[in-house]
Amino acid sequence: MRKILKYAALALVVLLIAGGITFYVMSRPDVARFSTAELSGRVPVMAAQRPETFPTMNVPEATHWPAGQAPTAAAGLAVQRFAEGLDHPRSIFVLPNGDILVAEAQSPPRDTSGIEGKVMGSLMSKAGAGGASANRITLLRDADGDGKAEVKSAYITGLNSPYGMALVGDTLYVANTDALLAFPYVEGATKMAGKPKKIADLPAKGTNRHWTKSLVAAPNGWLYVGVGADSNIGEKGVNNEFRRAAVLEVRPENGYVRTFAAGLRNPVGLAWYPGSDQLWTVVNERDMLGSDLVPDYLTNVDEGDFFGWPWYYWGGFVDPRVEPDAEDRRQYVKRPDYALGAHVAPLGFTFTEGLDLGERWANGALIALHGSWNREPVSGYSVVFVKFGARDKPVDALPVTLLDGFLAKDGKTTRGRPADVKVAKDGSALVADDTGGVIWRVAKAG
Repeated sequence: MRKILKYAALALVVLLIAGGITFYVMSRPDVARFSTAELSGRVPVMAAQRPETFPTMNVPEATHWPAGQAPTAAAGLAVQRFAEGLDHPRSIFVLPNGDILVAEAQSPPRDTSGIEGKVMGSLMSKAGAGGASANRITLLRDADGDGKAEVKSAYITGLNSPYGMALVGDTLYVANTDALLAFPYVEGATKMAGKPKKIADLPAKGTNRHWTKSLVAAPNGWLYVGVGADSNIGEKGVNNEFRRAAVLEVRPENGYVRTFAAGLRNPVGLAWYPGSDQLWTVVNERDMLGSDLVPDYLTNVDEGDFFGWPWYYWGGFVDPRVEPDAEDRRQYVKRPDYALGAHVAPLGFTFTEGLDLGERWANGALIALHGSWNREPVSGYSVVFVKFGARDKPVDALPVTLLDGFLAKDGKTTRGRPADVKVAKDGSALVADDTGGVIWRVAKAG
């Protein structure tokens, strides 16, 4: 009997050791084989799939900007603090009179029970997120033109994780995480006096994993809303992704909502190419196929387009993890226009119409790369410029860095994270730094 117990104990030890080794190997981070440059551009490298049981977790710890320090601007440019002391400034909207609206918001409350919830909460906290949302829009005004906002006023309060903003005539539209609202706009006012009117509900059920609702208005007054998926690859059921992973069209005169384009895992920034009817977006792609997949991207979006999520990526590459498959839809998948690198997390972006930084930055798009949490080495954490050509498409060149220095040289800490970029009325570029609590102003040196 003792011999049996001895062998049983030995077998248990062997199993525990084998299990520990297996867990250790499976939980090791996937190290990138390609650089972000190789994974960018019109024709990026498409690396081999390396599916992960546990995601590569490489989250730089959020710190704060020391007094007198700032990000690093490209040669010939200077950067200064336009406004500071903000609570997670996520998106920027420039009003016709030059005033700046900033949505200060974080994710709505999440379920932090269970292993997944606790891990996600820990990661968000380390990255400088996960606190209570300020749920307001703040108005900033630089009345004397010195490049700093003297006025900082709580313009609209009591919102629900607001993000997108658009102005049509005398109506200001605000996209909460769960609804599109309309407010009466009065130019020059530093506080919203009117009450909101709900135009339409927006998808916010489930975990609301991708909570931001970006917003842009078309010349005819119709509104377009970017809505991210509630999962990585539809693992909670594709039926739970109704009107998600899509750009929605909303007609405010009657509240009619329809899907304009689909298969975009998380389309955050939205903008019209200047002088055209061409809508563009930046998209955060899927995770857990390795540090080199899948490239996030910038693309034109037309009515009825399908970009493949969750079954396909980059124009038709099959994601074998998705069940059930959808081989019969592969021929309809549209390929994105321009890759930005894997896991760089593009959020806000703008075209450079009105930008006064020199010819180098003319006719293109500025994109805020929020930065990776699941790549080794990390990627993003900068604002980049993508040049466009004569046919209103990105040229065959790599992105050019406008602003960086958010990430420490060792890649272990961040002092801030770019969340949005817009062109101010004076021709400077304004960058929302959500974990730094700052709006940075980039202008010509001197």
